[in-house]
Amino acid sequence: MIELDPRKLPEHVAIIMDGNGRWAKKRALSRVQGHEEGAESVREIVRANREIGIPWLTLYAFSEENWRRPKYEIKALMELLKRFLKAELREMQDNGIRFQTIGRTYKLPEAVQKTLQETSEKTASNKNMVLTLALSYGGRQEIFDAMQKIARKFESGDLASRDLTEEVISAHLYTVGMPDPDLLIRTSGECRVSNFLLWQIAYTEIYVTSTHWPDFRKREYLEALAAYQKRERRFGAIGHSVEGI
Repeated sequence: MIELDPRKLPEHVAIIMDGNGRWAKKRALSRVQGHEEGAESVREIVRANREIGIPWLTLYAFSEENWRRPKYEIKALMELLKRFLKAELREMQDNGIRFQTIGRTYKLPEAVQKTLQETSEKTASNKNMVLTLALSYGGRQEIFDAMQKIARKFESGDLASRDLTEEVISAHLYTVGMPDPDLLIRTSGECRVSNFLLWQIAYTEIYVTSTHWPDFRKREYLEALAAYQKRERRFGAIGHSVEGI
């Protein structure tokens, strides 16, 4: 049994859910079947996160680059997303989970946008946990979109250059109102951040596991959290272990 210190839990966990295709290939299954099994991991991790008591969970579900995938796979992913949200709405309601999205969601099919909006509206008053899906998301695109908004404020006179701060930039990102992630988990062994939350992860602890996403379940999540609790977060300062040197 993996024991966690409730005093050292992260406030916000972000996950790059990678490896559905490789998991499927290993089993001579289709990529779509890999995504379907990956949805089961989403269900289990969301439930585990709520039970542990971590208030923010952000999942990288569909990147801007994913639009380059075959049309049949994109269509299957969109259908899977709609089915998942409709199936999980009751559990989100029962457990006080608020649902929201970040990214260029206007690029998603209209039926998917409608389901996203309905789920967000129906869970808007929930207060126990926030589940965020990054959809049609890219970190560079997010920063670009923020700069565009700020540039328009400069042009209109609503913002002066002397007033531009990091806080102003953060306030124009998709993640406004969200704390930066304390822990970023990446499954399937790839050691890169793949254009995910580039501004927000400046001081985030990164945990990489070789486990493919469909096999990443509660035990693997607890292992990641236990590893996080062993780290010393210094944010550029001197750690306790070297203060006397």
